[in-house]
Amino acid sequence: MAFHMGVLRFLAERGWLDRVTRISTVSGGSLVTGLIFTVNGVRWPASAAEFDAVFAKVRSVMCSTDLRWAAARHLVWPTNWRFLLSRANLVERALRKTWGIHEHLDELPRVPIWSINGTAAEDGKRFRFKVDGMGDYDLGYAKGRVRLSTALAVSAAFPGGIGPLTIKTRHYTWSKRSSNVPPSEDKPVVPKFKKLHLYDGGVYDNLGLESLFDASRSAPRAGNDVIIVSDAGAPLRHGFSAWKLNPFRFKRISDIMSEQIRTLRVRPLLQHLRRVEAGAYLQMDDLLVSTPGNADAELTCGFPTDLCKLQPAQFDAISRHGYAVAAAVDAQFPFNVR
Repeated sequence: MAFHMGVLRFLAERGWLDRVTRISTVSGGSLVTGLIFTVNGVRWPASAAEFDAVFAKVRSVMCSTDLRWAAARHLVWPTNWRFLLSRANLVERALRKTWGIHEHLDELPRVPIWSINGTAAEDGKRFRFKVDGMGDYDLGYAKGRVRLSTALAVSAAFPGGIGPLTIKTRHYTWSKRSSNVPPSEDKPVVPKFKKLHLYDGGVYDNLGLESLFDASRSAPRAGNDVIIVSDAGAPLRHGFSAWKLNPFRFKRISDIMSEQIRTLRVRPLLQHLRRVEAGAYLQMDDLLVSTPGNADAELTCGFPTDLCKLQPAQFDAISRHGYAVAAAVDAQFPFNVR
């Protein structure tokens, strides 16, 4: 989240935030975008001055609240014990109580169009949340008021850690439509499942690219969009434990698979960026390679990904690194935002 705030500050100073028409997020990108909308009156910041005010508010929230413990405190109530294996539902409550996220998806602005990406365990597809509802093409799409906190909690739902967010399908009205037909052709459907178990979109697409970029054509899905990707995923570190019974070996294999998924997503994007000479792919460890010993880069790349409160100095260093990465990449390969 802090890394993305630094990238956004760079874009704001260049006067590019008011040109943002589409946003697609997973993981911390979803959480920080939701927080931006909440602290800014459900508006996307369109100027450097407006973003500076948003930056200060986001920094204050992230340096004064601990979502992990805020979620855990809900287990004091026996009625919440049913969420022991789906603790993202507790995060959803913490987002409302601690961060004050009370908006619903239909209150979000129509521009920029925001896709909050999750992964449905039931069908393995990208399950997306947008202003008009939630769902995927296999399970169908749900109408009805969906809390923004529900969509954001999915971004904290990682297998083996917090666990999935569980929703009951009977609380919503579901429909499907055939390809390339208008919404008026929606047909009501009965959900296949009584409950859905939703994980972070990073399990399916750890860059959130699918809604913006067609890898099969190596081109944006919407005309001549200039795509800027802020990748705050931790770089895969070298090394492997020699202890045969080390349980973290399983995590290492998971990290390798995640890295390969990211690589497969990035290759066609980089081909596109080189061809059109517009847009950017910003990776957290860019400056760690080019400027060894960079303190901000080393802190950022080695920082744990969790929901804990940040110290102000940590937030400042990580966001400063996000800004520096964006500035360095733009200097070498100009974004050429039109």
